Amino acid sequence: MTLAERALERLEAWSDLSPGIPGCGAGLALRSAHSEIVHFHPGRDVDLHLTEPAIRRFHDDLEESTAVRLVPGSRWVTVHLDCETDIDLLMSLVSMALKAHQATHAPVGAAECNFHRVTVVPRDSPIGSFR
Repeated sequence: MTLAERALERLEAWSDLSPGIPGCGAGLALRSAHSEIVHFHPGRDVDLHLTEPAIRRFHDDLEESTAVRLVPGSRWVTVHLDCETDIDLLMSLVSMALKAHQATHAPVGAAECNFHRVTVVPRDSPIGSFR
């Protein structure tokens, strides 16, 4: 079982999430009553829908993580699953996303995830070798 499949299996057990087709059309989405929360895309990337206030509040922490990719102007963050610790991070971020969306008290309009907007450089790749 891949890391993404293990993460998906854990999240499918959460009563606040239900499976569906992602707005981007790639992979599988898990959504709350308010909006799409998680997109599992082919491979190891998972897009997570946070609110703008949540991203601003935790920006520095998110930016420090080697597993998280931020895209300027996006309400989504991309989590690259390389190890079990990344799954634990994803679980924490999904919990945070659910709380952030519940705090808005209104459905959040569709927002484009990062699927076609992010490039992940492997951790073991020397800087500049991707050119």
